[in-house]
Amino acid sequence: MSGSGEAWSALLPEAFLLLGAVGGLLLGLWTPQQRQWRVRVLVTVACLASAVSAALALPDPAQRVFEGTWVVDTTTGVVRVVVALGVAALVWLAAPSVAGHPRETEAYVLMLLGALGTVALAASGDLLLLVAAYLLASVPLYALAGFAKDSAGTEATMKYYLMGAFVGVLLLVGVAALVLASGTTGYSELAALLPESSPVLLAVGVLGVLAGVAFKAGAVPVHFWVPDVTAGTTPPMAAYLTTIPKIGAVAAAFRLLAEPFADLPLDVPLLVAVIAAASMTLGNLAAFAQTDVLRLLAYSTVSQVGYLFMVVAVAARTDLAVPALAIYLAAYAVTNIGAFAAVVATPAARTITDWATAAAQHRWLVVSLVICLLGLVGTPPTAVFVGKLAVFAAAWDGAMPWLVVVAAVNTVASLFYYLRWIAPAFVGVPVAAATAEGSVGTGARTAAGTAQTVQRVPVVVLHAAAAMSILLGVGAGLWLGAV
Repeated sequence: MSGSGEAWSALLPEAFLLLGAVGGLLLGLWTPQQRQWRVRVLVTVACLASAVSAALALPDPAQRVFEGTWVVDTTTGVVRVVVALGVAALVWLAAPSVAGHPRETEAYVLMLLGALGTVALAASGDLLLLVAAYLLASVPLYALAGFAKDSAGTEATMKYYLMGAFVGVLLLVGVAALVLASGTTGYSELAALLPESSPVLLAVGVLGVLAGVAFKAGAVPVHFWVPDVTAGTTPPMAAYLTTIPKIGAVAAAFRLLAEPFADLPLDVPLLVAVIAAASMTLGNLAAFAQTDVLRLLAYSTVSQVGYLFMVVAVAARTDLAVPALAIYLAAYAVTNIGAFAAVVATPAARTITDWATAAAQHRWLVVSLVICLLGLVGTPPTAVFVGKLAVFAAAWDGAMPWLVVVAAVNTVASLFYYLRWIAPAFVGVPVAAATAEGSVGTGARTAAGTAQTVQRVPVVVLHAAAAMSILLGVGAGLWLGAV
């Protein structure tokens, strides 16, 4: 048990995020509307400070602080770094769409608060903290989903909120069942007491708690919000919603399977493996028919959860699980943000044809998109390729070869719908003359072949993500080879 001083110092990365949120809100209140970029800079500095402090703490021994409710270990450290750097990138990705908005400051503050909830999900060592983290990683996101205040955003927010509230109730029922079964909420105590508890209470508890983390991750069968919210909100917020909370949710599920659910009489790893197989398969099948790039990426994120849940299923069965999770979380965050940055860079292009037209005069845009999309498939030398190899090795070592076969088939299948986006961009689409109403539109309302504008900041994020995907892939590969 750590002392009070050590406990607070262990939460330095989270303190930077909290100070950034509070400081950003106060700064925004006293800053003229046309100079709200100052808040953006402050938030970015807070994220970078959080990432640096978390990275410096990574080599430290694992510890549990605040009566064992907050766990600081490798998994938490990786989530801290990835989330902080991811939010820093997403703040600038969102800048062109929120700059000048009356609530610009609030957007950045909500992104930081959501990030804090995400880290709390990953670090939770107590069921009550898990519930609090679920709420903190949900409520700010509801506001971000409807930030544009248009009809599509309002509908997306309502669907997201209602499903989040429903699954939140399931989470509370699950927590209550586990407390009734064991009389405690701490993960360490639960691991010792749950194996001797009532099987009925265990079944209700496990299903309820897993439903909560699966919802935040966007996994089947509580994934229905993902395509509607992704397509209904603005592209930068869609990038945030499908990246940041997913990281913490997967880490939370991993910790549950590694500790309190490790030795239950129920076959929880098999249940998670089935969820993983269903997520990657249904996500891929649904993505095949999509022509809207946001909905395509939405179903892509559902399939990616399947690969991430593979390592969750074997969390307690192999020592390869922790490094595999760390690599894949970082790889997914970089690559997914890059793919969404390609959509943000062309704000008027929502269909595959529209995007190909917009990128016709920007060939490097297409190259970076290809790197990100093929990275999501798992093509060498990208980071997701190394991540998938690590996850497949962990699943195989964890006695789930059938899941590796399912994942390999789905990996090959996913290539086809990514190629449906890549091919028109390479071939090119003839540019039509602008209509009398103008050349800017959205999705189906945009004339196919109409020239579109490209925004600079998202292009920079896209290129940086593509380069980072390759560098991270090479670096992770060398690290695994050395280990």
